[in-house]
Amino acid sequence: MAREELTRLTGNGNGECGEDDCPNVYLTERGTFVVQGDVSEAFRPPTGEGLVEIPESVLREAVRALGW
Repeated sequence: MAREELTRLTGNGNGECGEDDCPNVYLTERGTFVVQGDVSEAFRPPTGEGLVEIPESVLREAVRALGW
């Protein structure tokens, strides 16, 4: 899936982060989410899965963008 196929819900690039290197939340065409963040080593996820950390503010921004 290419980034262009996702709807970016957070990180307009007008803050402490650059255009592509911030923690972000994206919405897919299927209604699922893709999260970009710092890799977390909290525990070992199952094969094929990964863990990322995002700040609470990013999740709140995504919720506002969806109007929830």
